[in-house]
Amino acid sequence: MIIGNRSFTKGHTYIMGILNVTPDSFSDGGNFNSLDRALKHTEQMISDGADVIDIGGESTRPGYVRISENEEIERIAPVIEGIVNNFDIPISVDTYKPLVAKEALKKGAHLINDIWGLKGEDFEEVKNGTSHMADLIARENAACCLMVNRNLPPVDPSANGINFDSEQKDIVKEVINDLNESLNIAYKAGIDREKILLDPGVGFGKTYEDNVNVIKKLAEICNAFDLPMLLGTSRKSVIGLTLGTDRSERLEGTLATTAKAIEAGCLFVRVHDVKENARFIKMYETISKGE
Repeated sequence: MIIGNRSFTKGHTYIMGILNVTPDSFSDGGNFNSLDRALKHTEQMISDGADVIDIGGESTRPGYVRISENEEIERIAPVIEGIVNNFDIPISVDTYKPLVAKEALKKGAHLINDIWGLKGEDFEEVKNGTSHMADLIARENAACCLMVNRNLPPVDPSANGINFDSEQKDIVKEVINDLNESLNIAYKAGIDREKILLDPGVGFGKTYEDNVNVIKKLAEICNAFDLPMLLGTSRKSVIGLTLGTDRSERLEGTLATTAKAIEAGCLFVRVHDVKENARFIKMYETISKGE
């Protein structure tokens, strides 16, 4: 896969480091919403082993408050410029809004991380086979990450008593179908398949049971596509509910999901704790060679 001036190849799991420049993100809201702190954190993540920096200007946690395109642009534009001017690393921007994506690419971003998989902001047009986001990405020859998401709110029941082999819903089939819908939109717009990354969307519009099953059956989802996959589970509620921990104590659970990502052949993991995940991946891949 090509992102900016770098090529990412199968056989290794790379790290997308999370940089939320928001006051209200679920895990680190308010920590890096000034330019100086954002750039210092970027420098630290690069030193720790990040391969791509993913900038978020609007929280997408459950129950988030949507902000205007202009406010989102005001948050991310200086950070994109600062990273471009100070570091040599591909930049991803976490947005589903075409206007924000357009400005982000103009400032120097390389990848649009769309949590709605090209089916969000332009819903009516998408129903008719058109996506302004897809057209923009194709026109700018940018990379993109297409994620599975739905308008259904996630349900977080207690882990106790859940039957993970329930036949009521085939979440793997649903995820594969949703990703294929996004891919059809991307291909119709002319997006280069060498610049497409897929994300099964753990934590978005899914129940606790769904999220566990997506992680358990990640290899099956990856094998359904001849395209790279990203897993984003860092500090998410599926980990907290399983372990009974708050956001500050979910590192071990995140590393367990990183192991599943490596086993499944994911090209990227999107994480907050870059150093720990980079060390884990290096060790895991070293002891797994030749198996």
